[in-house]
Amino acid sequence: MTDADPRSSGLSHLLKRLWSRLTGRTDEKEELLEQLREAEAHDVIDADAVSMMEGVLQVSDLAVRDLMVPRAQMDVIDIEQPLQEILEFVIQTAHSRFPVFENKRDNIIGVLLAKDILKVMADESQDIRGLLRPAVFVPESKRLNIMLRDFRLNRNHIAMVVDEYGGVSGLITIEDVLEQIVGDIEDEHDIEEEDDNILPVPHLEGQFRIRALTPLEQFNAHFESSLSDESADTIGGFVTDRLGRVPHKEEVVELEGFVFEIQRADARMVHMLLVQRAEVAVEDADNALTGPELGR
Repeated sequence: MTDADPRSSGLSHLLKRLWSRLTGRTDEKEELLEQLREAEAHDVIDADAVSMMEGVLQVSDLAVRDLMVPRAQMDVIDIEQPLQEILEFVIQTAHSRFPVFENKRDNIIGVLLAKDILKVMADESQDIRGLLRPAVFVPESKRLNIMLRDFRLNRNHIAMVVDEYGGVSGLITIEDVLEQIVGDIEDEHDIEEEDDNILPVPHLEGQFRIRALTPLEQFNAHFESSLSDESADTIGGFVTDRLGRVPHKEEVVELEGFVFEIQRADARMVHMLLVQRAEVAVEDADNALTGPELGR
């Protein structure tokens, strides 16, 4: 009679402990994470599974405000814009859904799907108002796990985020929430070619969207700078190394004459940054303080 493999018995015990922690009602998440990593060390589950489980736990702790795209960075459409301008904007930004406002940016009257514009182009009336889908509004404090459930149950992909005064403070998509769990999700519109690693932001002069995996050499050549780091070869690695940790989404840091804003990141790495020279950021701030409304 063959003796049972003691490793098999140990793994079985580990699985039972892990399952009890996952199904039990406990707030001791650190202990659960330790058991997940122990399971990974014993080859019970792989690193990707552990990472996703960590993402699930993070989602339960975060609110919509932690992941939303801020209002200043929202790509929105004015209902009064000519159809040709709207079409050019949709092609340029390459989103699939756009909030539509009337009179002022806070007055979101619906959501326009890029594919629906084809229907208008074939119609002589050229009116997009009838194509708008209802806009969903959620508070900044809404928990991400509840937001994900609502997205799934309502078959909705985008929601407008409002502050306590009812003003629009940003937007959130189902992709934003899922990326927090599974990491960056790239589609056919995401940047892939090296020539497109650094792209100017159409509506923000002096600002650039940059892939975190852009080599420092390419970054320096584009901006005529001399950033260097013995521990990193990419701009995302440069920022992470200087901070000593993985930065959070929407975090802003100034390093060696540049202002870096994290646009997309997960628990493991940065994926996309918004970058501008520090002097440009100062000028923008000064202009905002001395604008026509404050100068009256």
